[in-house]
Amino acid sequence: MTIVVFEDEHVPRLYPVTFGRPAYAISCGSFRLLDWLKQLGKPITGVVRSHLAQIQVLDYPELSGVVAASSEKLLFVNARLVPSRTNFEVLRKILKADREGIVSHDGELAIALVSPNNAVGEKPLTVNRMPDAFKRLGVEQLAPLDHELSLLQYPHDIVRYNMQVLLENLEYRLSIGSYKEIADGVYVGENARLGQYAVTDTTKGPVILESEAVTGPFCYLNGPAYIGHGAKLIEHAAVKDAVSIGHTTKIGGEVEASVIEPYTNKQHHGFLGHSYLGSWINLGAGTCNSDLKNTYGTVNVDHQGEKVATGMQFVGCIIGDYSKSAINTSIFTGKSIGVCSMLYGFVTTNVPSYVNYARLFGQVTELPPEVMIATQQRMFRRRKVEQRPCDVQLLHDMYELSRDERQLAGDPLSL
Repeated sequence: MTIVVFEDEHVPRLYPVTFGRPAYAISCGSFRLLDWLKQLGKPITGVVRSHLAQIQVLDYPELSGVVAASSEKLLFVNARLVPSRTNFEVLRKILKADREGIVSHDGELAIALVSPNNAVGEKPLTVNRMPDAFKRLGVEQLAPLDHELSLLQYPHDIVRYNMQVLLENLEYRLSIGSYKEIADGVYVGENARLGQYAVTDTTKGPVILESEAVTGPFCYLNGPAYIGHGAKLIEHAAVKDAVSIGHTTKIGGEVEASVIEPYTNKQHHGFLGHSYLGSWINLGAGTCNSDLKNTYGTVNVDHQGEKVATGMQFVGCIIGDYSKSAINTSIFTGKSIGVCSMLYGFVTTNVPSYVNYARLFGQVTELPPEVMIATQQRMFRRRKVEQRPCDVQLLHDMYELSRDERQLAGDPLSL
Protein backbone atom coordinates (compact mmCIF):
# COMPACT_ATOMS: atom_id res chain seq x y z
CA MET A 1 0.00 0.00 0.00
CA THR A 2 1.10 3.56 -0.76
CA ILE A 3 0.07 6.60 1.24
CA VAL A 4 -0.74 9.72 -0.78
CA VAL A 5 -0.82 12.82 1.42
CA PHE A 6 -2.51 15.54 -0.62
CA GLU A 7 -3.27 19.22 -0.31
CA ASP A 8 -6.84 20.03 -1.26
CA GLU A 9 -8.53 23.22 -2.45
CA HIS A 10 -9.09 24.36 1.14
CA VAL A 11 -5.40 24.62 2.08
CA PRO A 12 -5.35 28.38 1.22
CA ARG A 13 -7.94 28.81 3.98
CA LEU A 14 -5.03 28.15 6.36
CA TYR A 15 -3.04 31.16 5.12
CA PRO A 16 -0.77 32.68 6.35
CA VAL A 17 0.38 29.40 7.94
CA THR A 18 0.50 27.50 4.65
CA PHE A 19 1.94 30.18 2.38
CA GLY A 20 5.43 28.72 2.70
CA ARG A 21 4.95 25.19 4.01
CA PRO A 22 2.95 22.13 2.97
CA ALA A 23 -0.06 21.57 5.20
CA TYR A 24 1.40 18.23 6.30
CA ALA A 25 4.35 20.15 7.81
CA ILE A 26 2.31 22.25 10.26
CA SER A 27 3.41 21.60 13.83
CA CYS A 28 0.66 20.92 16.35
CA GLY A 29 1.01 19.03 19.60
CA SER A 30 4.78 18.64 18.96
CA PHE A 31 4.20 16.60 15.76
CA ARG A 32 3.64 17.26 12.09
CA LEU A 33 1.25 15.04 10.16
CA LEU A 34 4.23 13.80 8.13
CA ASP A 35 5.85 12.54 11.34
CA TRP A 36 2.81 10.37 12.07
CA LEU A 37 2.55 9.08 8.49
CA LYS A 38 6.16 7.92 8.58
CA GLN A 39 5.30 5.88 11.68
CA LEU A 40 2.93 3.80 9.52
CA GLY A 41 5.90 2.30 7.68
CA LYS A 42 4.50 2.65 4.15
CA PRO A 43 5.83 4.50 1.06
CA ILE A 44 4.54 8.07 1.01
CA THR A 45 3.81 10.34 -1.93
CA GLY A 46 3.16 14.06 -1.46
CA VAL A 47 0.86 16.22 -3.60
CA VAL A 48 1.42 19.91 -2.90
CA ARG A 49 0.74 23.28 -4.55
CA SER A 50 3.03 23.99 -7.47
CA HIS A 51 5.10 26.70 -5.76
CA LEU A 52 6.10 24.17 -3.07
CA ALA A 53 7.05 21.33 -5.41
CA GLN A 54 10.80 22.04 -5.29
CA ILE A 55 10.67 22.68 -1.55
CA GLN A 56 9.09 19.25 -1.14
CA VAL A 57 11.80 17.58 -3.23
CA LEU A 58 14.64 19.14 -1.22
CA ASP A 59 13.21 19.39 2.31
CA TYR A 60 11.08 16.24 2.39
CA PRO A 61 13.12 13.69 0.42
CA GLU A 62 11.25 10.82 2.05
CA LEU A 63 8.27 11.76 -0.12
CA SER A 64 7.94 10.72 -3.73
CA GLY A 65 6.18 13.11 -6.10
CA VAL A 66 4.71 10.42 -8.34
CA VAL A 67 1.99 7.85 -7.73
CA ALA A 68 3.13 4.80 -9.66
CA ALA A 69 0.61 2.36 -11.08
CA SER A 70 0.65 -0.82 -9.02
CA SER A 71 -1.48 -3.64 -7.75
CA GLU A 72 -1.52 -2.19 -4.22
CA LYS A 73 -4.23 -0.06 -2.70
CA LEU A 74 -3.81 3.67 -2.16
CA LEU A 75 -4.54 5.49 1.07
CA PHE A 76 -5.25 9.15 0.31
CA VAL A 77 -4.73 11.32 3.41
CA ASN A 78 -5.74 14.98 3.51
CA ALA A 79 -2.69 17.09 4.41
CA ARG A 80 -4.90 19.10 6.80
CA LEU A 81 -5.42 16.07 9.06
CA VAL A 82 -4.73 17.04 12.67
CA PRO A 83 -1.40 15.48 13.73
CA SER A 84 -2.71 13.69 16.81
CA ARG A 85 -2.17 10.26 18.28
CA THR A 86 -5.93 9.71 18.09
CA ASN A 87 -5.96 10.28 14.33
CA PHE A 88 -2.83 8.12 13.98
CA GLU A 89 -4.50 5.20 15.75
CA VAL A 90 -7.51 5.54 13.43
CA LEU A 91 -5.20 5.39 10.41
CA ARG A 92 -3.57 2.25 11.78
CA LYS A 93 -6.98 0.62 12.20
CA ILE A 94 -7.97 1.53 8.65
CA LEU A 95 -4.73 0.08 7.27
CA LYS A 96 -5.20 -3.10 9.27
CA ALA A 97 -8.82 -3.56 8.16
CA ASP A 98 -7.79 -2.92 4.54
CA ARG A 99 -11.37 -2.12 3.54
CA GLU A 100 -12.20 0.44 0.86
CA GLY A 101 -14.06 3.53 1.97
CA ILE A 102 -13.83 7.17 2.98
CA VAL A 103 -13.89 9.26 6.15
CA SER A 104 -15.07 12.88 5.99
CA HIS A 105 -15.01 15.77 8.43
CA ASP A 106 -17.67 18.47 8.11
CA GLY A 107 -18.30 17.36 4.53
CA GLU A 108 -14.62 17.51 3.52
CA LEU A 109 -12.66 14.40 2.58
CA ALA A 110 -10.22 13.34 5.30
CA ILE A 111 -9.06 9.98 3.90
CA ALA A 112 -9.96 7.55 1.13
CA LEU A 113 -8.77 3.96 0.83
CA VAL A 114 -9.16 2.85 -2.79
CA SER A 115 -8.21 -0.05 -5.03
CA PRO A 116 -5.39 0.44 -7.55
CA ASN A 117 -6.20 2.21 -10.77
CA ASN A 118 -3.68 2.49 -13.59
CA ALA A 119 -5.20 5.80 -14.66
CA VAL A 120 -3.80 7.49 -11.56
CA GLY A 121 -0.25 6.82 -12.73
CA GLU A 122 -0.63 8.30 -16.20
CA LYS A 123 0.52 11.77 -15.09
CA PRO A 124 2.01 13.19 -11.89
CA LEU A 125 -0.78 14.12 -9.51
CA THR A 126 -1.21 17.81 -8.78
CA VAL A 127 -3.57 19.68 -6.48
CA ASN A 128 -5.64 20.76 -9.50
CA ARG A 129 -5.84 17.19 -10.80
CA MET A 130 -6.95 15.67 -7.51
CA PRO A 131 -10.72 16.15 -8.03
CA ASP A 132 -10.49 14.47 -11.45
CA ALA A 133 -8.38 11.63 -10.03
CA PHE A 134 -10.92 11.06 -7.26
CA LYS A 135 -13.69 11.02 -9.83
CA ARG A 136 -11.93 8.37 -11.94
CA LEU A 137 -11.24 6.33 -8.81
CA GLY A 138 -14.90 6.46 -7.84
CA VAL A 139 -14.17 7.99 -4.44
CA GLU A 140 -17.62 9.61 -4.25
CA GLN A 141 -19.24 6.19 -4.53
CA LEU A 142 -17.22 4.63 -1.73
CA ALA A 143 -19.03 3.79 1.49
CA PRO A 144 -18.22 5.77 4.65
CA LEU A 145 -15.96 3.99 7.11
CA ASP A 146 -17.04 3.89 10.75
CA HIS A 147 -14.30 6.19 12.02
CA GLU A 148 -13.89 9.85 12.95
CA LEU A 149 -10.98 12.04 11.90
CA SER A 150 -10.43 15.76 12.47
CA LEU A 151 -9.13 18.36 10.00
CA LEU A 152 -7.63 21.82 10.44
CA GLN A 153 -10.19 24.25 9.03
CA TYR A 154 -8.78 27.65 10.07
CA PRO A 155 -5.44 28.83 11.46
CA HIS A 156 -6.77 29.18 15.01
CA ASP A 157 -7.61 25.45 14.94
CA ILE A 158 -3.87 24.80 15.30
CA VAL A 159 -4.00 26.47 18.71
CA ARG A 160 -7.23 24.67 19.62
CA TYR A 161 -5.98 21.21 18.73
CA ASN A 162 -2.53 21.82 20.19
CA MET A 163 -4.14 22.21 23.60
CA GLN A 164 -6.29 19.12 23.06
CA VAL A 165 -3.68 16.70 21.72
CA LEU A 166 -0.33 17.71 23.23
CA LEU A 167 -0.66 15.44 26.26
CA GLU A 168 -1.50 12.29 24.27
CA ASN A 169 1.20 13.09 21.73
CA LEU A 170 3.86 13.50 24.42
CA GLU A 171 2.83 10.24 26.05
CA TYR A 172 3.41 8.56 22.70
CA ARG A 173 6.82 10.19 22.36
CA LEU A 174 7.79 8.81 25.75
CA SER A 175 6.63 5.33 24.75
CA ILE A 176 8.87 5.18 21.68
CA GLY A 177 11.74 7.53 22.50
CA SER A 178 14.88 7.31 24.59
CA TYR A 179 14.65 9.89 27.35
CA LYS A 180 16.08 10.23 30.83
CA GLU A 181 13.77 11.32 33.64
CA ILE A 182 15.73 13.92 35.63
CA ALA A 183 12.85 15.10 37.81
CA ASP A 184 9.28 14.00 38.39
CA GLY A 185 7.69 14.06 34.91
CA VAL A 186 10.64 15.89 33.30
CA TYR A 187 12.32 13.96 30.48
CA VAL A 188 15.41 14.98 28.53
CA GLY A 189 17.24 13.79 25.45
CA GLU A 190 20.99 13.63 24.96
CA ASN A 191 22.89 16.71 26.19
CA ALA A 192 19.66 18.52 27.18
CA ARG A 193 19.74 20.25 30.54
CA LEU A 194 17.77 22.35 32.98
CA GLY A 195 19.36 25.51 34.33
CA GLN A 196 19.87 26.16 38.01
CA TYR A 197 16.82 26.85 40.17
CA ALA A 198 14.36 25.76 37.47
CA VAL A 199 10.84 25.04 38.73
CA THR A 200 8.74 22.37 37.03
CA ASP A 201 5.08 21.40 37.48
CA THR A 202 4.05 18.18 35.74
CA THR A 203 0.76 17.51 37.49
CA LYS A 204 -1.11 18.03 34.20
CA GLY A 205 1.42 16.44 31.88
CA PRO A 206 5.12 15.82 31.23
CA VAL A 207 7.81 18.21 30.13
CA ILE A 208 10.10 16.93 27.36
CA LEU A 209 13.38 18.56 26.36
CA GLU A 210 14.82 17.09 23.19
CA SER A 211 18.54 16.66 22.62
CA GLU A 212 20.71 19.77 22.99
CA ALA A 213 17.78 21.81 24.39
CA VAL A 214 18.76 23.98 27.36
CA THR A 215 17.08 26.31 29.82
CA GLY A 216 18.66 29.18 31.67
CA PRO A 217 18.40 29.66 35.42
CA PHE A 218 15.12 30.48 37.17
CA CYS A 219 12.88 29.09 34.42
CA TYR A 220 9.34 27.83 35.07
CA LEU A 221 8.07 24.86 33.04
CA ASN A 222 4.46 23.74 33.43
CA GLY A 223 3.45 20.61 31.52
CA PRO A 224 2.42 19.41 29.15
CA ALA A 225 5.26 21.13 27.31
CA TYR A 226 7.60 20.18 24.49
CA ILE A 227 10.97 21.85 23.89
CA GLY A 228 12.50 20.87 20.54
CA HIS A 229 16.06 19.91 19.62
CA GLY A 230 18.56 22.68 20.23
CA ALA A 231 15.96 25.10 21.60
CA LYS A 232 17.13 27.60 24.18
CA LEU A 233 14.98 29.04 26.97
CA ILE A 234 16.65 32.08 28.44
CA GLU A 235 16.69 32.93 32.13
CA HIS A 236 13.34 33.56 33.83
CA ALA A 237 11.34 32.16 30.90
CA ALA A 238 7.89 30.82 31.81
CA VAL A 239 6.45 28.09 29.59
CA LYS A 240 3.06 26.76 30.58
CA ASP A 241 -0.27 25.15 29.76
CA ALA A 242 0.39 23.27 26.53
CA VAL A 243 3.33 24.82 24.70
CA SER A 244 5.00 23.17 21.69
CA ILE A 245 8.35 24.72 20.75
CA GLY A 246 10.21 23.72 17.58
CA HIS A 247 13.90 23.06 17.12
CA THR A 248 16.58 25.77 17.02
CA THR A 249 14.47 28.45 18.70
CA LYS A 250 15.21 31.03 21.39
CA ILE A 251 12.42 31.66 23.87
CA GLY A 252 12.06 34.10 26.75
CA GLY A 253 9.32 35.83 28.71
CA GLU A 254 5.94 34.18 29.24
CA VAL A 255 4.57 31.68 26.71
CA GLU A 256 1.21 30.00 27.22
CA ALA A 257 -0.72 27.45 25.13
CA SER A 258 1.15 28.27 21.91
CA VAL A 259 2.91 26.62 18.97
CA ILE A 260 6.28 27.97 17.82
CA GLU A 261 7.83 26.61 14.63
CA PRO A 262 11.60 26.05 14.15
CA TYR A 263 14.12 28.90 13.81
CA THR A 264 11.88 31.48 15.48
CA ASN A 265 13.05 33.86 18.22
CA LYS A 266 10.88 35.20 21.01
CA GLN A 267 13.87 35.83 23.18
CA HIS A 268 12.91 38.81 25.31
CA HIS A 269 10.43 39.76 27.98
CA GLY A 270 6.81 39.82 26.82
CA PHE A 271 3.68 37.68 26.76
CA LEU A 272 2.68 35.23 24.03
CA GLY A 273 -0.55 33.35 24.60
CA HIS A 274 -2.80 30.98 22.62
CA SER A 275 -0.90 31.81 19.45
CA TYR A 276 0.87 30.25 16.50
CA LEU A 277 4.24 31.52 15.26
CA GLY A 278 5.67 30.32 11.96
CA SER A 279 9.39 29.95 11.20
CA TRP A 280 12.11 32.61 11.04
CA ILE A 281 10.07 35.09 13.08
CA ASN A 282 11.66 37.53 15.51
CA LEU A 283 9.63 39.28 18.21
CA GLY A 284 11.27 42.40 19.60
CA ALA A 285 11.68 43.04 23.31
CA GLY A 286 8.42 43.78 25.08
CA THR A 287 6.22 42.45 22.28
CA CYS A 288 2.95 41.18 23.77
CA ASN A 289 -0.32 39.84 22.44
CA SER A 290 -3.80 39.76 23.92
CA ASP A 291 -5.62 36.43 23.95
CA LEU A 292 -8.76 37.41 25.91
CA LYS A 293 -11.49 39.96 25.22
CA ASN A 294 -12.34 42.50 27.91
CA THR A 295 -15.87 41.07 27.91
CA TYR A 296 -14.54 37.54 28.56
CA GLY A 297 -16.70 36.35 25.66
CA THR A 298 -15.77 33.95 22.90
CA VAL A 299 -13.58 35.37 20.16
CA ASN A 300 -14.71 36.01 16.59
CA VAL A 301 -11.93 36.50 14.05
CA ASP A 302 -11.88 38.20 10.66
CA HIS A 303 -10.33 35.76 8.23
CA GLN A 304 -10.06 36.34 4.49
CA GLY A 305 -13.10 38.61 4.51
CA GLU A 306 -15.16 36.19 6.59
CA LYS A 307 -16.20 36.61 10.21
CA VAL A 308 -15.48 33.30 11.91
CA ALA A 309 -16.83 32.32 15.31
CA THR A 310 -14.01 30.37 16.95
CA GLY A 311 -16.07 29.23 19.94
CA MET A 312 -12.87 29.79 21.98
CA GLN A 313 -12.54 32.21 24.87
CA PHE A 314 -8.78 32.50 24.41
CA VAL A 315 -7.39 33.25 20.93
CA GLY A 316 -4.10 35.06 20.47
CA CYS A 317 -2.36 35.83 17.19
CA ILE A 318 -1.36 33.90 14.08
CA ILE A 319 1.96 35.09 12.62
CA GLY A 320 3.27 33.93 9.26
CA ASP A 321 6.86 33.00 8.41
CA TYR A 322 9.60 35.67 8.37
CA SER A 323 7.55 38.42 10.05
CA LYS A 324 9.14 40.63 12.72
CA SER A 325 7.99 42.96 15.47
CA ALA A 326 9.70 46.05 16.85
CA ILE A 327 10.14 46.63 20.57
CA ASN A 328 6.97 47.06 22.62
CA THR A 329 4.66 45.97 19.82
CA SER A 330 1.16 45.15 21.11
CA ILE A 331 -1.03 42.74 19.14
CA PHE A 332 -4.77 42.76 19.78
CA THR A 333 -6.90 39.65 20.34
CA GLY A 334 -7.34 37.22 17.46
CA LYS A 335 -5.26 39.07 14.88
CA SER A 336 -3.55 37.46 11.91
CA ILE A 337 -0.21 38.70 10.57
CA GLY A 338 0.88 37.60 7.12
CA VAL A 339 4.30 36.44 5.99
CA CYS A 340 7.31 38.77 5.65
CA SER A 341 5.77 41.77 7.41
CA MET A 342 7.26 44.20 9.93
CA LEU A 343 5.16 45.35 12.90
CA TYR A 344 5.42 48.57 14.88
CA GLY A 345 3.27 49.97 17.70
CA PHE A 346 -0.29 48.73 18.17
CA VAL A 347 -1.60 46.01 15.85
CA THR A 348 -5.35 46.58 15.91
CA THR A 349 -6.23 44.95 12.57
CA ASN A 350 -5.14 41.94 10.57
CA VAL A 351 -1.86 42.60 8.80
CA PRO A 352 -1.36 41.55 5.16
CA SER A 353 1.85 39.96 3.96
CA TYR A 354 4.88 42.00 2.80
CA VAL A 355 4.09 45.28 4.55
CA ASN A 356 5.65 47.64 7.05
CA TYR A 357 2.74 48.03 9.46
CA ALA A 358 2.93 51.21 11.52
CA ARG A 359 -0.77 52.08 11.53
CA LEU A 360 -0.40 53.97 14.80
CA PHE A 361 1.78 56.44 12.92
CA GLY A 362 -0.44 56.48 9.83
CA GLN A 363 1.91 54.37 7.72
CA VAL A 364 1.38 51.05 5.99
CA THR A 365 3.96 50.56 3.26
CA GLU A 366 4.62 47.63 0.95
CA LEU A 367 7.82 45.61 1.32
CA PRO A 368 9.34 44.43 -1.96
CA PRO A 369 10.54 40.82 -2.00
CA GLU A 370 14.13 41.98 -2.55
CA VAL A 371 14.17 43.35 1.01
CA MET A 372 13.07 39.99 2.39
CA ILE A 373 15.58 38.11 0.24
CA ALA A 374 18.42 40.14 1.74
CA THR A 375 16.95 39.70 5.23
CA GLN A 376 16.61 35.95 4.72
CA GLN A 377 20.22 35.69 3.64
CA ARG A 378 21.40 37.42 6.82
CA MET A 379 19.17 35.27 9.04
CA PHE A 380 20.23 32.04 7.37
CA ARG A 381 23.89 32.96 7.67
CA ARG A 382 23.52 33.46 11.44
CA ARG A 383 22.10 29.94 11.79
CA LYS A 384 24.54 28.41 9.30
CA VAL A 385 21.71 27.58 6.90
CA GLU A 386 22.32 27.77 3.16
CA GLN A 387 20.11 30.11 1.18
CA ARG A 388 19.09 28.10 -1.88
CA PRO A 389 17.55 29.30 -5.14
CA CYS A 390 14.27 27.63 -4.11
CA ASP A 391 14.21 29.68 -0.88
CA VAL A 392 14.59 32.89 -2.88
CA GLN A 393 11.93 31.76 -5.34
CA LEU A 394 9.56 30.95 -2.48
CA LEU A 395 9.78 34.55 -1.26
CA HIS A 396 8.86 35.76 -4.75
CA ASP A 397 6.01 33.24 -4.93
CA MET A 398 4.58 34.20 -1.54
CA TYR A 399 4.72 37.85 -2.59
CA GLU A 400 2.64 37.12 -5.69
CA LEU A 401 0.22 34.84 -3.85
CA SER A 402 -0.44 37.57 -1.28
CA ARG A 403 -0.87 40.43 -3.78
CA ASP A 404 -4.68 40.45 -3.51
CA GLU A 405 -4.43 40.31 0.27
CA ARG A 406 -2.58 43.63 0.31
CA GLN A 407 -5.01 45.24 -2.10
CA LEU A 408 -8.02 44.17 -0.02
CA ALA A 409 -6.54 45.01 3.37
CA GLY A 410 -8.31 48.35 3.61
CA ASP A 411 -5.20 50.37 4.47
CA PRO A 412 -3.73 52.73 1.88
CA LEU A 413 -0.28 51.47 0.89
CA SER A 414 2.59 53.83 0.21
CA LEU A 415 4.51 52.01 -2.50
